[in-house]
Amino acid sequence: MKKIVLGTVIAAASLMAANFAPCASCHGAKAEKAALGKSQIIAGWDEAKTIAALKGYKDGSYGGAMKGVMKGQVARLSDADIADLAKQIAAFK
Repeated sequence: MKKIVLGTVIAAASLMAANFAPCASCHGAKAEKAALGKSQIIAGWDEAKTIAALKGYKDGSYGGAMKGVMKGQVARLSDADIADLAKQIAAFK
C-alpha cells in the first residue's frame, strides 16, 4: 500500500513539474529569467496574479511585448492547467 501511495505522489509531482517544462525554455527552470529578455521575472508571483496573466494572455486582454508569443503558448491550457502553473510559479521563490 505504501508503494502505491508513494508512486502516486511521485507521479503527481512529475506531472506538475512537466507542466512547467515548456515555460522553462524561456522563463528558466525556476522562472528566474526574463523571457527572451522582454518579460518580468515571474518567480514567486502569487497565484492570483499568475492566473489573471495567463487567462489574459489566453483571451488577448493582457500582455505587452510578449503578448503574441504567450497567446499561442497558453491556448491549449485548461483552467486546471493554469491553476497548476500558478501554484508552481508561486513556489519558485
